[in-house]
Amino acid sequence: MRFASFLLAVAGLASAANAYWLGDIAHQGNAPFAGAGYSVFRNVKSYGAKGDGVTDDTDAINAAINAGNPCGQGCTSTTMTPALVYFPAGTYLISKSITPAYFTQLIGDANSPPTLKATANFAGFGLIDGNPYYTQNLNWKAVNVFFRQVRNFVIDTTNIPPGTAATGMHWPTSQATSLQNIVFNMPTATGVVHVGLFIEEGSGGFITDLTFNGGATGASIGNQQYTMRNLKFNNCKTAIIHLWDWGWTYQGLSINNCQVGIDISAGGSSQVETGSVTLLDSSFTNVGTAILTAWSSTSSPATAGSLVLENIALTNVPVAVQGPSGTLLSGSSGAVTIPAWGNGHSYTPAAAGGPREFAGVVTANARPAALLDNTGRYYTRSKPQYESTPASSFISVRSSGARGDGTSDDTAALQNAINTAVAQGKVLFLDYGLYRVTSTISIPPGAKIVGESYPTILSAGGFFNDINNPRPVLQVGATSGQPGCVELSDFVVSTQNAQAGAVLIEWNLAAPAAPSGMWDVHARIGGFTGSQQQVAQCLKTPGSAAVNPNCIVAFMAMHVTKGASGLYMENVWLWTADHDIDDAANTQITLYSGRGLFIESTAGTFWLYGTSSEHHALYQYQLAGTQNIFMGQIQTETPYYQPSPNALVPFSPVASLNDPDFGSSCAGVAGNCAAAWGLRVLNSKNVFVYGAGLYSFFSNYSTTCSTFTAGQSCQSRIVSLEGSVSNVNIYNLNTIGAQSMLSRDGAQVAYYNDNVNVFPSCVAVYKSG
Repeated sequence: MRFASFLLAVAGLASAANAYWLGDIAHQGNAPFAGAGYSVFRNVKSYGAKGDGVTDDTDAINAAINAGNPCGQGCTSTTMTPALVYFPAGTYLISKSITPAYFTQLIGDANSPPTLKATANFAGFGLIDGNPYYTQNLNWKAVNVFFRQVRNFVIDTTNIPPGTAATGMHWPTSQATSLQNIVFNMPTATGVVHVGLFIEEGSGGFITDLTFNGGATGASIGNQQYTMRNLKFNNCKTAIIHLWDWGWTYQGLSINNCQVGIDISAGGSSQVETGSVTLLDSSFTNVGTAILTAWSSTSSPATAGSLVLENIALTNVPVAVQGPSGTLLSGSSGAVTIPAWGNGHSYTPAAAGGPREFAGVVTANARPAALLDNTGRYYTRSKPQYESTPASSFISVRSSGARGDGTSDDTAALQNAINTAVAQGKVLFLDYGLYRVTSTISIPPGAKIVGESYPTILSAGGFFNDINNPRPVLQVGATSGQPGCVELSDFVVSTQNAQAGAVLIEWNLAAPAAPSGMWDVHARIGGFTGSQQQVAQCLKTPGSAAVNPNCIVAFMAMHVTKGASGLYMENVWLWTADHDIDDAANTQITLYSGRGLFIESTAGTFWLYGTSSEHHALYQYQLAGTQNIFMGQIQTETPYYQPSPNALVPFSPVASLNDPDFGSSCAGVAGNCAAAWGLRVLNSKNVFVYGAGLYSFFSNYSTTCSTFTAGQSCQSRIVSLEGSVSNVNIYNLNTIGAQSMLSRDGAQVAYYNDNVNVFPSCVAVYKSG
């Protein structure tokens, strides 16, 4: 008996040692606009789910999701009913789709990811259906599905007969969404038709750390743009099928024992559907054809199917790239590495007069060692989930006195909680809420902050409303160049009412060794309940250049100062809202934010995976006097109101910030010249852009300018390289609505009409020299 008791005690200790903190800590999230008694955190077992692999848990799981009447069937979108639905370890048998609501996260135990296992008679479009077809249309407009996560699961369709159509996950979504740490298990039998991940629409997005085992297709995908990192495919017939895209970046793929690696042949060479794909730091092992493409020298549109490969390892891959008329690039029965290869249009300084159509070897980028890991690949790091950290090592901001109701002043309570957590070597848990702050919040070295279902730090008041005296809302590091590292994940920084001097994030830290990190940290400026920057205050006014001072809402989204260095950013969206998320019609609004992401770090060394910056007046991304920058599939949009007013209103250029003045540089430039730059690079070196989607859809709220028929006339220019730039490299530059795709010192390099693609224009390779 004593021995049995001892074994039980040991088992209990082991269980406690493996316990995942998210399931054990107190959850005190406050959703101030959801109604009394609304619970942000839900454990599916509290709603009756067993997780025993025998009981049908479908209804219990969906009950956990739907508690409190969140934004489900027929709802447009919302920020008012956030939810984090937690799955402890176990096997959850399901017979129909799990349908997460808008603004809902599904998170499993990171130490022992739960399994969602389909019954043999499963009915539904995906074990997880992230955007159901209740009618002939998706429930939510895919380009407006924001702020969602699914992570830490095994999705298993092996009970479903191999010849029966089955989908592991349906995920047509857009910015500020992510999938992480998910395994898809499918049958491997002859005649299998299962698909792991299916995406047919949207404007993504970021996905990382997925594994696909078996099935007909690992991932069948179509979206405007995406960054996908660290995906593994084992024993699939085809690892990836592209339905369509404008631009897609893959980093760190591992494709093993598949017949075809990546199929981008949709539409055939007469009407290619894939715009462009960038693939780097990846491997194919025992694959018949690594890449199957529809591209040929006579493809239509002219640059569709643009493909750039860099640092690709092949082992027993007979064909590297197969075109419609034969092999474009041979593989090997042994082991070989492709330094760089591509097809599409290229521009170099020597060929600045026009594009060169090519299919062949590309000069591989000269990668600085500071950006690489010990294998020679670009450095990556997945979002920390603190799997081995006990619940006792977390400090709750709500327990520290912050209210998170969007109206109370939480400045002192939030600052004290951060300082206490750092002093005690603990992680700060930012329970869901809207934390209103009236002065700068300082984040010291050593801080670790993780949010619950995207809580919001909300600046307010006169301290942040002087356009001539900008101040940071979050200041990471007290002074520029202060040594240290921090880890920030899963929260939002925003502004309330007029905030003409607010810099949402100021980054000062210089990492002495391993980089600091930001994962799923977003700037959301306006367009949500509590912001006081919605339809009622800032309704769009097409045709009027008058500026409502109450709608000047941010000076800058993010500023990386001169002394800072060493920052890893993953899935960061710096968005000034173009519409009201909490309006049933998603009505457009006009908000004025001066600048997007400004990096002027002299030491540099930054990694940007799956970032985007949208609707800022002067520019979306600006790099000045910096170096060693990796950018994977950046995405931008020009403000919809421009040119009424143009980019110089209401923010006057500040010379000390290297702001564009649109003065002499616009002399002789026809059309809408004073419009926000998508990307501006000044006096910088070692800049590597692996995919870019830079879009200008509107002119004074009209989209008639953004087609080839209209001459892509929304603005004159969208990318500018100025001054002393060297080793600036851009792969698969996709632009919409801009006549000049890229300028260097004011001279046009690439013209939209020379580079027609599926909807954008595309330049596959640009190298500055």
